Amino acid sequence: MPWDPAQYFKFADHRLRPAVDLLSRIDIESPSVVYDLGAGGGNVTELLAMRWPDARIIGVDNSEEMLRQAAERAPNIEWEVGDIGSWQPEQPAELIFTNAALHWITGHEDLFTRLMSSLDDDGILAVQMPRNFGAPSHTSMAEAAAAGPWRETLEPLLRPAPVEPPEFYIELLTPLAKSLDVWETEYMQVLSGENPVKEWTKGTWLRPLLDALKEPERSEFESTYAALVAAAYPKQKDGTTVFPFKRLFIVAVKA
Repeated sequence: MPWDPAQYFKFADHRLRPAVDLLSRIDIESPSVVYDLGAGGGNVTELLAMRWPDARIIGVDNSEEMLRQAAERAPNIEWEVGDIGSWQPEQPAELIFTNAALHWITGHEDLFTRLMSSLDDDGILAVQMPRNFGAPSHTSMAEAAAAGPWRETLEPLLRPAPVEPPEFYIELLTPLAKSLDVWETEYMQVLSGENPVKEWTKGTWLRPLLDALKEPERSEFESTYAALVAAAYPKQKDGTTVFPFKRLFIVAVKA
């Protein structure tokens, strides 16, 4: 899926906060190499470089456009175009960090097992994934997809919730880890602008549906979805919109 960096970074501050929270829970002093899987535009990768300035920092993503912008801003970091769903490090890794990326990949049992096997002894896998796919921001996509002449085109693109409950990852990773920290946080995001929830998802989960349509159906579908989320997330008296957003965090140290 081609990414639109400008659309994605409309809410950069809110998208960055979970990465900072994850970073604060990683206990490793001086890794030699740090991988950032799903590096995107590189703003989180830059935080890794600031945290470990003597480490070799490698950001991996399949979006050439995102990485092009990242490389212009941070030429001190290594940027690699690659599929994180099949990625493996050159040698066992000390730290694999991935923020808001693994939910795009199916088959989490195999994926997480492979990532853990890619770690060195005492290596760390640090993961953050959104887990709000049952919220109106996402269920309204299916409702809008079924509500117009675009239904036949869009329904095959609708995905089931890609992230399992925390218990799934605890059961999967416990035999592979010497220590395991799993938690969820629901961020009460206060957003500005006209229909900001629609603008938020337009930078991520809504985008493949929009890209599958041509005008005028694209605009008509977007308007149908926009009306649903505007009703689900009404404006506050001050004109802002509260958008609750649940995220899952995992920090696993390999046994």
